[in-house]
Amino acid sequence: MDGTFELSTPSAGADDAFRRCVDTFLDASLTEALRAAGRATTGLKSSPEACADWSRILRAQGWLAPSWPVTHGGAGWTTAQRLYFENACAERDAPIVQSSGIRTIGPLIIAEGSAAQKARYLPAILEGRHEWCQGFSEPQAGSDLSALTLRAELDGDDFVLTGSKLWTSFAQYATHMFLLARCNPHSSGGDGLVFLLVEMDRPGIEVRPIRFLDGECETNEVFFNGVRTPAADRIGAIGEGWKTAKRLMSIARSNNTTTGQLRRALRAAWRESADAGAMDAGSRRHLAGLAQRIDEFEALEHHAGRVSIDEASTTSLLKLIATELHQLITQIGLEAAPDSDFAQAKYFATRAATIYSGTSEVHRNILARAIGCP
Repeated sequence: MDGTFELSTPSAGADDAFRRCVDTFLDASLTEALRAAGRATTGLKSSPEACADWSRILRAQGWLAPSWPVTHGGAGWTTAQRLYFENACAERDAPIVQSSGIRTIGPLIIAEGSAAQKARYLPAILEGRHEWCQGFSEPQAGSDLSALTLRAELDGDDFVLTGSKLWTSFAQYATHMFLLARCNPHSSGGDGLVFLLVEMDRPGIEVRPIRFLDGECETNEVFFNGVRTPAADRIGAIGEGWKTAKRLMSIARSNNTTTGQLRRALRAAWRESADAGAMDAGSRRHLAGLAQRIDEFEALEHHAGRVSIDEASTTSLLKLIATELHQLITQIGLEAAPDSDFAQAKYFATRAATIYSGTSEVHRNILARAIGCP
């Protein structure tokens, strides 16, 4: 950044002592190599090497899981503190560590897992020994997740899994998957499902990466050919997996696209515009308008973290606004620098943002029901 464009002063709710602590730590810990990896990120997370290095540094500081309770190894930060940290990382181009273990399954295990599951999984997530992926979507079950057909047949103390999952992000690197499967073959919709925690090295699991338009392989097909997995490795009761999955999706949607990620995208659009010589007065006004919209989203994110309101509609609102704004920012970046490989890759990488974790249409329906529309 050349200093001529101020993105904002984020997260006013974080106190001065906390801000100084975060700023001092980031300035001392972020090497130029880590910053370069952050600037080069176009997809959901930075390179595996940068993620591993930055995760190690955050883990040593005790900041790898900002929102987890201190009793479970997290930082125990408030919403304002988390937002300040994310925005400070974005300002300094820190690598993006988008960990399903930290952001989704870990909080679910904290909320609904057994004591044994907490002892087994939470330390392994924090220590980097377990990397998780989500097994929900299938070839015929995307936005209509309840149409899934992956079979989970109970055989003694095990479930035997047969079927496939599709669009599974980073399954090629994962050690574990949390998935939803149909344990009652005569059921339909959200009935007769089970939510399972499955080790990815079990015999019969095959992972096939899917190459995106930007050349990256962030998602995968995953096939289950008679995979045996313990029935005890589940969250919730057998047949009630839909209830658990809904709780998981509320967690995932609440941090699907954060204020920090939006600020990163806007910084990138600014850089691309400046490098392409397209930074005229109109472009500056347009980018300033986007910065204001991010500030407004941050205020909403902060408000949602402080008040008790309907969880499903709140997380749908956050996901809907953030992903559509993310797409708009990368579109502006591409329009300003159409010949930039980075701008093209960033644009293509965000096209799926309004599809995964439920399409924008699905979330608008959820919001419509929340306000009483028929």
